[in-house]
Order: sequence, then C-alpha cells, then structure tokens
Amino acid sequence: MNKKHKNQKFQQLVTTAYNLFMRFGIHRVSIEEICSEANVSKMTFYKYFRNKIELTKYLLNQIFSEQMNKYRKIMAQQVSFPEKVKQIIQLKQEQTDMMSQEFFNDLFRNPNPEIVELVEKMRQESFNEVLNDLKKARENRDIRQNLKPEFILYFLNHMTEMVKDENLLKLYNSPNELIMELTSFFFYGILTPEEYKEV
Repeated sequence: MNKKHKNQKFQQLVTTAYNLFMRFGIHRVSIEEICSEANVSKMTFYKYFRNKIELTKYLLNQIFSEQMNKYRKIMAQQVSFPEKVKQIIQLKQEQTDMMSQEFFNDLFRNPNPEIVELVEKMRQESFNEVLNDLKKARENRDIRQNLKPEFILYFLNHMTEMVKDENLLKLYNSPNELIMELTSFFFYGILTPEEYKEV
C-alpha cells in the first residue's frame, strides 16, 4: 500500500474517483469516466484495483481512517467535555457536507453487499470507540451517572436506521441535515448547548 501512495498515477486515480463519487454517487460514475478525468488508462486502473467496488472500499477505508484520527485528536485535547462535543458535531458536519445525496443513497440505501459489510464493520468500530469514551466521560462525571452505556450503544445504532427512514427524511432538505439533527439531539437532547453547560 505504501508503494501505491508514492505513485502519482495512483494518487490521480483515487483523488479523481473520490471527487466524482462525492459529487455524483458511486453507481453513476463508471471506470471509464474515472480514467478519463484522471488522465490514466484503464490498464493503469486494473493495475491497482480489480473493479470499482475495490476502489470504493479503498476510499471508504481512507475516509474512515482520517475521520477517526480527527475524532481521536479531539478526545485527546485538554479541554472541557462540552467543548469536545461541540468539535465532534463540527467534525460530523464536515463529514456530511462532503457527501452528495447521490453518494449517500448509494452508500446507505442500496449498496453492494461488500460495501454493506465494510460500512457495518467501520460503524461498529467507531461506535465501540465512542462508547468507551462516553464511559470515561461518565466516570469523570462529564455526563449523567445513571446513563447506561448499553442504552447509548442502542441509540447510536438506532440513529443509523433512522437516517434510512423515508418518512423521517421527508421532514428535511437532505440526509445531511437529518444526520446533523440526530447528532445534536444525541449530545444535547432538547436543551440548547448553552443550557447543557448549566445542567
């Protein structure tokens, strides 16, 4: 994988695919379009990836790794827990803003089985890490002492299902808007961030 990173054509390929996927979704973009935009041959594409699914999985792993590293940096800061919450929500906003509705639909609503498996694996890994951090926050009395970690995990899992709810999605302009609403509700409930600080 390190050799790939050093290869300029490889970088052109994955950067172009990333930009096209984020803009138009995964299904609509063809290997031919990616190669044409990246100015590389199909032979070069198949040198690195067996098919578009393999490329998609590589990109998702890169995105996940980058986002988790940013999350860990936030949690490692010597700042108050409410400040960490604020930064996590901002990070989530950045993450959802970069996704077009087409990409969101391809990824979460009608994905390839291999993509489903990868997304589920990443989701579980991130949820477990967040859960551990919330347990620490509870020990430090940053959150309610009577809050069960199992409830937190259940709620986080249920949030993913809520994003797929078409009736709920109709209430929002985009899936991204719903994701941000759910994230804010998870951390603040019905209180404003200012009221949360006073509780």
